[in-house]
Amino acid sequence: MALSPVIGKLLHKRVVLASASPRRREILSQAGLRFEVVPSRFKETLDKASFPAPYAYAMETAKQKALEVAARMYQKDLRAPDVVIGADTIVTVGGLILEKPVDKQDAYRMLSMLNGKEHSVFTGVAIIHCCSKGGQLDTDVCQFHEETTVRFSRLSEELLWEYIDSGEPMDKAGGYGIQALGGMLVEYVRGDFLNVVGFPLNHFCKKLVELYYPPGRHDVRRVKHDSIPAVDTFEDLSDVEGGGSDPAGGIEGGPGGQAAAGTRGAEANGAVESPPPFPADLLELIDGFKASKALFTACKLKVFDVLKDEAPLKAAEVAGRIDASVCGTGRLLDACVALGLLEKTDGGYRNTEVASRHLASDGEYSLHGLVTRHDDHAWELFTRLEVAVRQGPNAVAGGKVEDPAQSQQTTLQFMRAMHGLSKLTARRVATAFDLSRFTSACDLGGCTGALAHELAHEYPRMRVTVFDLPDVLEHVACFQPGGRPSERISFVPGDFFKDSLPEAELYVLSRILHDWPDDQVHALLGRLSGRCKPGGGVLVAEETVDEDPAAARSNLAAALSLLVRPRGRGRSGAEYRDLLEQHGFRDVRVAAAAGGALHLLLGTRASPP
Repeated sequence: MALSPVIGKLLHKRVVLASASPRRREILSQAGLRFEVVPSRFKETLDKASFPAPYAYAMETAKQKALEVAARMYQKDLRAPDVVIGADTIVTVGGLILEKPVDKQDAYRMLSMLNGKEHSVFTGVAIIHCCSKGGQLDTDVCQFHEETTVRFSRLSEELLWEYIDSGEPMDKAGGYGIQALGGMLVEYVRGDFLNVVGFPLNHFCKKLVELYYPPGRHDVRRVKHDSIPAVDTFEDLSDVEGGGSDPAGGIEGGPGGQAAAGTRGAEANGAVESPPPFPADLLELIDGFKASKALFTACKLKVFDVLKDEAPLKAAEVAGRIDASVCGTGRLLDACVALGLLEKTDGGYRNTEVASRHLASDGEYSLHGLVTRHDDHAWELFTRLEVAVRQGPNAVAGGKVEDPAQSQQTTLQFMRAMHGLSKLTARRVATAFDLSRFTSACDLGGCTGALAHELAHEYPRMRVTVFDLPDVLEHVACFQPGGRPSERISFVPGDFFKDSLPEAELYVLSRILHDWPDDQVHALLGRLSGRCKPGGGVLVAEETVDEDPAAARSNLAAALSLLVRPRGRGRSGAEYRDLLEQHGFRDVRVAAAAGGALHLLLGTRASPP
C-alpha cells in the first residue's frame, strides 16, 4: 500500500477532503487513505493575471478551498478536523488557464485550443493541519504543485463535437477527462498520469512522508481492512450548489478516542520519546555533489553513447570501449544504476530512456554539452564558492568577466550547452503566447537558432533573424538541421549593445537579461524600445528569483547560478514586468514554461504620447 509508512500517523486523525471530485475521492481511497468528504463552497474568483505562474493560482485556490472547509467545520461545532486536503486542477496553453467549461461552446473553444498541441496540467494541493488555540481555529498550511505535459492528436471537428456531445467535458478542467473517453484525444503524456486525472498521488505521498515520518518497523500497527468503512459527513456541511453529501469513508477512534488519548498521555509522561524525522532529503543534498560528479564522469567517458549503440553490456565490455579499468567502470555503472540513469540485468547494463535521450551526445534533445560545460567550467567555480561569497563572484573569475568566445573550444562548448537547453524549452517558449500577428522576429543572442527554428515552424508567416556575436555565428552551421538554416531564418552578426539592430516586429530575449547589470539592461531595452514600432512586441524568457516562498524550489537553478556569476543579477517576475513597462511596453502578459523554470513575458510597444 503506497501510504503504509504514514498510516500509523493518520490512523487516529480526522482527515477531510475538501472536494466533491469523484476522481480525487477514488484515487485517495484506492491508496488506502480514509477520510470524510466535505466539498468546499469557496468561490473560485481569484484574479488569474495577478499570479506569477499558473501553478501559483492553482495552489492558492486549493488552499482557499481547504481553509473554507476547515473554518466552516470549526464554526459548526467548535471542533476542527485534524487535516483538510484541498486540490485544484487547471490546464494551461498559450499562457491561458483553462478550468471547467461553462457550456458546450466553451468546451469546443477549449478543445480547439488544445487540438494538435502540447499543454500543461497543473494540480495545486494544500494540506491544512488544524487545531484550536485560545478558542480560535489555528491552521498550518503545507502546499505543493505538480505539472504534467499532455499532447493532443490533431482531431477533426466531427470527432471533437462527438466527444463534447457525450457530456464528459462539462465537469473537467480543460474540457476533457483523460481516464475516460477523453483518452482518445491524447497522443502522449509526460509526467504523473494521475495528476491529469485530478490528483498527484505520488507527490502527495512524498509530502506525507515529510510531514509524518515513518515509525520504526517494530512500532507499525498493521491493520487489515477488507473495505473502507463508511462514515457520514457533518449534517448540512456539504450542501453546496449542484452537489450533496458524498462521504468517502470514516476513521475509527477519532481525535477523542481512547487510542489517541493513550498515545498522547504516554508521550506527555515521558514514557515514549519520538526521535526527530529522519532527514533523508538533507542527507541526499549533502551527497549531491558526488552524484553530479558521477554523472559528469559517465558523460565525459561517453558511457551513455556506448550503451546506446550496444546494449546490454557487461562492465568489462564497457571498460574496454571507454579505455578504463574494469573495477572502476563497474563501480561507476552501479552508481549510475542507483541514480536511475542505467538499468542492470543478467545480461549487463543498458541506458534508461532518459539517458539515451538526454545524456548520449548525439540525441536531438541531448544535454551532453551542458553536462560537459558544468564539468569543465562550473565545477571549478563552485569549488571556490567560499571565495566568491567572501570576496564577491569576480574573485573566482580572476577579477574579470569571462568571455565564452575567448577560444573556439570554449565557444563551441558554450554553444552546445545552450543548444541543449534551448531545444528542451524552445517549443514551450514559442507557443506560450499566440505570436501569429507578428510576421518578423529577431532573436537577440539567439546562438544556434534553436528557438528561431521553433518560431518559424509554429508560425509559417514569420521570418526570423538570429542576431549574435560573429565568433558565435561562425559555428552555427553544424547545429542546423541538414547543415543549413531554413529559408525563413537568417543569421546576422553583431553586438546588440553597439551595432544597429535588425528590423523586426517582435524582439526576443531568451536567457539574456539575467546576465547583465541594471545599467546595461536599461540600455538594451532602451535600444529595443527605440527600434520597435508601435504595436510591435518584445518576448522575454528568464529564470526568476521570486520572493514567494512557495516558489522557492523552482527558483533553485537561478539562485545557485547567481552564486558564481560575475555580472548580472537575479530578478523577480515583477521586476522584469516593471523593466518592460519603464521602456514603453504595455499590456504585458505573463506565462510559465518548462515546469515553471522559465518566466515568460510578452509586452507590446505603446504609441508615443
